[in-house]
Amino acid sequence: MQTPQINQAVASLLPVFRDHGRIVSLDPACRPSSRAEGYAVQAALLKALGETGIGWKIAATSAAGQQHIGVSGPLAGRLLHSRCLKDGATVSLTGNFMAVAEAEFAFRIGRDIKRQGDTPLTMAEVMAGVEALHVAIEVPASRFEDFAKAGEAQLISEFACACFFVLGQEVKTDWRSVDLKDHQVSVRCNGEVVGKGQGSNVLGDPRLALTWLANELIDHNRFLQAGDVIMTGTCVVPVPIKVGDTVTADFGAFGSVSASFS
Repeated sequence: MQTPQINQAVASLLPVFRDHGRIVSLDPACRPSSRAEGYAVQAALLKALGETGIGWKIAATSAAGQQHIGVSGPLAGRLLHSRCLKDGATVSLTGNFMAVAEAEFAFRIGRDIKRQGDTPLTMAEVMAGVEALHVAIEVPASRFEDFAKAGEAQLISEFACACFFVLGQEVKTDWRSVDLKDHQVSVRCNGEVVGKGQGSNVLGDPRLALTWLANELIDHNRFLQAGDVIMTGTCVVPVPIKVGDTVTADFGAFGSVSASFS
């Protein structure tokens, strides 16, 4: 894509992203047709928003997540500082027709994660750069009316359905000695258990998902930076929510995190 095409795509996405609106699709003249083009539009959209990025999310790391947005593999999207909320926050569902909550492991990066040459980073190398683990709830939203048919390139361009997320407490127990793929997670909505899952639903292991992201970004001339927060993907089938609901994601010994919806 040339700069005029990227700018045209951003001009279409910017108002709907800011105002929680929606569009059918990008015009064919400026529609990204590959991951690389999607990431180019994504970077330009972040710059045009004039907001601070706080990290990344990984969309579609589970079979349920892939089915939900109509893709066959994970996608990387930017997270905004302004849409990072604290435990117990009230989250607006204005314009959010996806209307689901997702229980996720979130890693905070302690140092820049790069690699030498073309050899992919290993999980051990990536995890060595992680400073902390948090429990979290993501409330994704797409700007495309039929997000299941938008395709991965368009979804990447609009931050891979990133919107609000609630970042819970830092896990203080010795989580590094725990096999995260086997760690159990449950979700309650208005006090009733509505979903159960485990870490293996996140691309086999949340740590593998993070490793995928580290390599995906490097493959597209980016990298994980110190201070980044990474939402790794849902451990449970996305839980339908509506205005007035309160959702709690329970990570057992790791703690819990809650959000209400308005």
